[in-house]
Amino acid sequence: MPGIIGKKVGMTSIYSAAGKMIPCTVIEAGPCVVTQIKTIEKDGYEAVQIGFQEKKMKHTSKPMQGHFQKAGVAPQRFLAEFNGFEGELKAGDSIKIETLFTEGENVDVIGTTKGKGFQGVVKRHGFGGVGESTHGQHNRLRAPGSMGASSDPSRVFPGKRLGGRDGGAQRTVGNLQVVKILPEENLIFVKGAVPGFNGSTVYIVK
Repeated sequence: MPGIIGKKVGMTSIYSAAGKMIPCTVIEAGPCVVTQIKTIEKDGYEAVQIGFQEKKMKHTSKPMQGHFQKAGVAPQRFLAEFNGFEGELKAGDSIKIETLFTEGENVDVIGTTKGKGFQGVVKRHGFGGVGESTHGQHNRLRAPGSMGASSDPSRVFPGKRLGGRDGGAQRTVGNLQVVKILPEENLIFVKGAVPGFNGSTVYIVK
Protein backbone atom coordinates (compact mmCIF):
# COMPACT_ATOMS: atom_id res chain seq x y z
CA MET A 1 0.00 0.00 0.00
CA PRO A 2 1.22 3.56 -0.66
CA GLY A 3 2.42 5.59 2.28
CA ILE A 4 4.61 8.42 3.48
CA ILE A 5 7.18 9.05 6.22
CA GLY A 6 6.51 11.67 8.88
CA LYS A 7 7.41 13.03 12.29
CA LYS A 8 5.04 13.09 15.25
CA VAL A 9 4.58 16.69 16.39
CA GLY A 10 2.18 16.24 19.31
CA MET A 11 -1.48 16.10 20.22
CA THR A 12 -4.20 18.70 20.08
CA SER A 13 -7.96 18.87 19.72
CA ILE A 14 -10.13 20.49 17.08
CA TYR A 15 -13.89 20.95 16.82
CA SER A 16 -16.00 19.37 14.12
CA ALA A 17 -18.75 21.15 12.19
CA ALA A 18 -21.24 19.71 14.68
CA GLY A 19 -19.31 21.27 17.60
CA LYS A 20 -17.85 18.00 18.86
CA MET A 21 -14.28 18.06 20.19
CA ILE A 22 -12.00 15.57 18.41
CA PRO A 23 -8.63 14.59 19.97
CA CYS A 24 -6.01 14.54 17.20
CA THR A 25 -2.36 13.73 16.68
CA VAL A 26 -0.45 16.21 14.52
CA ILE A 27 2.07 14.63 12.14
CA GLU A 28 4.51 16.47 9.90
CA ALA A 29 4.40 14.19 6.86
CA GLY A 30 6.77 14.71 3.98
CA PRO A 31 7.57 16.00 1.54
CA CYS A 32 9.35 12.75 0.67
CA VAL A 33 11.62 12.19 -2.30
CA VAL A 34 11.85 9.04 -4.40
CA THR A 35 15.33 7.56 -4.01
CA GLN A 36 14.94 4.26 -5.89
CA ILE A 37 12.45 2.33 -8.00
CA LYS A 38 12.65 -1.43 -7.42
CA THR A 39 11.45 -3.80 -10.13
CA ILE A 40 10.80 -7.52 -10.40
CA GLU A 41 13.43 -7.92 -13.12
CA LYS A 42 16.25 -6.43 -11.07
CA ASP A 43 15.21 -6.79 -7.41
CA GLY A 44 12.65 -9.58 -7.41
CA TYR A 45 9.79 -7.39 -6.23
CA GLU A 46 8.16 -4.05 -6.95
CA ALA A 47 8.50 -1.15 -4.54
CA VAL A 48 9.20 2.56 -4.35
CA GLN A 49 11.90 3.65 -1.91
CA ILE A 50 11.34 7.13 -0.50
CA GLY A 51 13.43 9.31 1.81
CA PHE A 52 12.53 11.87 4.45
CA GLN A 53 14.54 14.73 6.01
CA GLU A 54 17.77 15.80 4.38
CA LYS A 55 21.07 15.38 6.21
CA LYS A 56 24.63 16.51 5.64
CA MET A 57 26.91 14.64 3.28
CA LYS A 58 29.57 14.20 6.00
CA HIS A 59 27.07 12.23 8.08
CA THR A 60 26.41 9.80 5.22
CA SER A 61 28.45 6.68 4.53
CA LYS A 62 30.25 6.37 1.20
CA PRO A 63 27.96 3.59 -0.13
CA MET A 64 24.87 5.63 0.72
CA GLN A 65 26.40 8.74 -0.83
CA GLY A 66 26.66 6.83 -4.10
CA HIS A 67 23.10 5.58 -3.67
CA PHE A 68 21.71 9.11 -3.34
CA GLN A 69 23.93 10.54 -6.07
CA LYS A 70 22.65 7.90 -8.49
CA ALA A 71 19.11 9.03 -7.74
CA GLY A 72 20.12 12.69 -8.05
CA VAL A 73 18.83 13.64 -4.60
CA ALA A 74 20.34 14.96 -1.36
CA PRO A 75 21.18 12.45 1.41
CA GLN A 76 18.07 11.45 3.36
CA ARG A 77 17.90 10.64 7.06
CA PHE A 78 15.07 8.06 6.86
CA LEU A 79 14.24 5.56 4.12
CA ALA A 80 11.21 3.32 3.64
CA GLU A 81 9.63 1.26 0.88
CA PHE A 82 6.00 1.35 -0.23
CA ASN A 83 4.10 0.12 -3.25
CA GLY A 84 0.81 0.72 -4.97
CA PHE A 85 1.35 4.37 -5.91
CA GLU A 86 -0.90 5.77 -8.61
CA GLY A 87 0.89 6.91 -11.72
CA GLU A 88 4.48 6.29 -12.71
CA LEU A 89 7.20 7.58 -10.41
CA LYS A 90 10.90 8.03 -11.07
CA ALA A 91 13.90 8.80 -8.90
CA GLY A 92 13.92 12.40 -7.71
CA ASP A 93 10.13 12.84 -7.71
CA SER A 94 8.56 14.49 -4.66
CA ILE A 95 5.65 12.93 -2.78
CA LYS A 96 3.39 15.19 -0.71
CA ILE A 97 0.51 14.43 1.63
CA GLU A 98 -2.15 16.16 -0.46
CA THR A 99 -1.41 13.81 -3.35
CA LEU A 100 -1.89 10.69 -1.20
CA PHE A 101 -4.53 11.42 1.43
CA THR A 102 -7.87 13.18 1.66
CA GLU A 103 -9.79 14.37 4.67
CA GLY A 104 -12.24 11.80 6.00
CA GLU A 105 -10.42 8.64 4.87
CA ASN A 106 -8.82 6.13 7.22
CA VAL A 107 -5.10 5.39 7.47
CA ASP A 108 -2.77 3.11 9.43
CA VAL A 109 0.05 4.70 11.42
CA ILE A 110 3.19 2.70 12.30
CA GLY A 111 5.46 3.90 15.09
CA THR A 112 7.77 2.79 17.89
CA THR A 113 6.30 2.93 21.38
CA LYS A 114 8.01 4.78 24.21
CA GLY A 115 10.68 2.73 25.94
CA LYS A 116 9.96 2.14 29.64
CA GLY A 117 13.15 0.27 30.57
CA PHE A 118 13.08 -2.74 32.90
CA GLN A 119 9.61 -3.07 34.46
CA GLY A 120 8.01 -5.52 36.86
CA VAL A 121 5.05 -7.75 36.18
CA VAL A 122 2.47 -5.34 37.62
CA LYS A 123 3.26 -2.59 35.11
CA ARG A 124 4.41 -4.82 32.25
CA HIS A 125 1.60 -7.42 32.30
CA GLY A 126 -1.03 -5.97 34.63
CA PHE A 127 -0.56 -8.47 37.48
CA GLY A 128 -2.52 -7.77 40.65
CA GLY A 129 0.31 -8.47 43.07
CA VAL A 130 0.56 -11.13 45.77
CA GLY A 131 -1.89 -11.09 48.66
CA GLU A 132 -2.50 -8.18 50.99
CA SER A 133 -0.23 -5.85 52.89
CA THR A 134 -1.11 -7.54 56.22
CA HIS A 135 -0.14 -11.01 57.48
CA GLY A 136 3.52 -10.13 57.83
CA GLN A 137 4.29 -9.35 54.18
CA HIS A 138 7.00 -6.74 53.85
CA ASN A 139 7.99 -6.15 50.21
CA ARG A 140 6.06 -8.79 48.26
CA LEU A 141 3.08 -6.72 47.09
CA ARG A 142 4.26 -6.37 43.47
CA ALA A 143 5.93 -9.78 43.18
CA PRO A 144 4.96 -12.16 40.35
CA GLY A 145 4.08 -15.02 42.71
CA SER A 146 4.66 -18.71 42.07
CA MET A 147 6.85 -19.74 39.13
CA GLY A 148 5.24 -23.19 38.92
CA ALA A 149 5.77 -26.63 40.45
CA SER A 150 9.16 -27.16 42.11
CA SER A 151 9.53 -30.93 41.57
CA ASP A 152 7.90 -31.49 38.22
CA PRO A 153 8.86 -30.14 35.68
CA SER A 154 11.58 -28.53 37.83
CA ARG A 155 11.89 -25.61 35.47
CA VAL A 156 10.07 -22.51 34.27
CA PHE A 157 8.39 -22.89 30.88
CA PRO A 158 9.51 -20.51 28.12
CA GLY A 159 7.20 -17.57 27.50
CA LYS A 160 6.17 -17.11 31.13
CA ARG A 161 5.19 -13.53 31.83
CA LEU A 162 7.93 -12.05 33.99
CA GLY A 163 9.62 -8.71 34.49
CA GLY A 164 11.74 -7.36 31.66
CA ARG A 165 12.27 -4.53 29.23
CA ASP A 166 9.00 -2.86 28.33
CA GLY A 167 8.14 -0.63 25.38
CA GLY A 168 10.37 0.32 22.50
CA ALA A 169 8.51 -1.99 20.09
CA GLN A 170 6.98 -1.31 16.70
CA ARG A 171 3.21 -0.98 16.81
CA THR A 172 0.56 -0.27 14.19
CA VAL A 173 -2.61 1.66 14.97
CA GLY A 174 -5.21 0.98 12.32
CA ASN A 175 -8.16 2.89 10.89
CA LEU A 176 -7.31 6.36 12.17
CA GLN A 177 -9.46 8.98 10.51
CA VAL A 178 -7.78 11.86 8.70
CA VAL A 179 -9.47 14.87 10.25
CA LYS A 180 -7.58 17.73 8.62
CA ILE A 181 -4.75 18.34 6.15
CA LEU A 182 -2.65 21.51 5.93
CA PRO A 183 -0.67 21.02 2.69
CA GLU A 184 1.18 24.34 2.91
CA GLU A 185 2.71 23.24 6.23
CA ASN A 186 2.92 19.49 5.43
CA LEU A 187 0.74 18.70 8.46
CA ILE A 188 -1.86 15.97 8.77
CA PHE A 189 -4.27 15.61 11.72
CA VAL A 190 -5.40 12.07 12.54
CA LYS A 191 -8.02 11.20 15.11
CA GLY A 192 -6.70 9.48 18.25
CA ALA A 193 -3.26 8.61 19.57
CA VAL A 194 -0.16 7.47 17.70
CA PRO A 195 2.73 5.38 19.14
CA GLY A 196 5.96 7.13 20.09
CA PHE A 197 7.20 10.32 21.67
CA ASN A 198 6.98 13.77 20.12
CA GLY A 199 9.58 14.02 17.38
CA SER A 200 9.69 10.29 16.66
CA THR A 201 9.43 8.93 13.12
CA VAL A 202 6.13 7.42 12.01
CA TYR A 203 4.89 5.84 8.79
CA ILE A 204 1.43 6.67 7.45
CA VAL A 205 0.00 3.96 5.20
CA LYS A 206 -3.04 4.49 3.00
